[in-house]
Amino acid sequence: MVVSEQNVNSSPKPIRIYVVDDHAVVTRGLRSAIQVEPDFEWVGAQSSADGLIEAFDANRPDVVLLDIDMPGADAFVELSDLTELRPEARVMMLTSAVRAGYVDSAIRSGARGYIDKAAEFDAIFGSARRVAAGDFAFPDDVLARCQVVDGRLCLKDGGTSPLATLTPRESQVLRLIAQGNSTKEIADQIHRSVKRVEAIRTSVMRKLGCADRLELMRLAIREGIVSA
Repeated sequence: MVVSEQNVNSSPKPIRIYVVDDHAVVTRGLRSAIQVEPDFEWVGAQSSADGLIEAFDANRPDVVLLDIDMPGADAFVELSDLTELRPEARVMMLTSAVRAGYVDSAIRSGARGYIDKAAEFDAIFGSARRVAAGDFAFPDDVLARCQVVDGRLCLKDGGTSPLATLTPRESQVLRLIAQGNSTKEIADQIHRSVKRVEAIRTSVMRKLGCADRLELMRLAIREGIVSA
């Protein structure tokens, strides 16, 4: 059979996948699995969310698979910046941190999907295909709490969690507080002054109605930001 140039050019382009994960074993496993999928193309990986916008611009992936708990920049803050500045970006959270608070934060930051790392490759890749096609890949119970506004998934009424009132930066500081970091340690991690971190913490406490760090930590556990 003779294949014309027109037929070759009409072949569907592979889905370009970029992975952000700090576990080399996970990254290697995904790369091996992706490379045998006929409709996927591996375009690269990095071990933290640092420079996510620059990586997106350099590689132009169709789907980014993004972990959450990694060293370096906060994944949700970087995701929020990416989806704000590059609205065409399609990002799916691929993480072992399957917590209600994290799912809501992912939605507010512009993620188009969320799946457990423990899922089979077929499930992960099926979700990635949905995201690449412009759909959303969240569990049905999560989608039932959402609506699509201007092409973006949003929690109905902002979500029932008090965390819905927080900005991505405030959510980042809350997570770091709940993980037991001191104000100085948080300042070093987010590259802000101690005074700025204190101001963010005060804003978080005011919005959430918490009187001190202990109350913040209890709320974070209750809302699924960290495990008890």
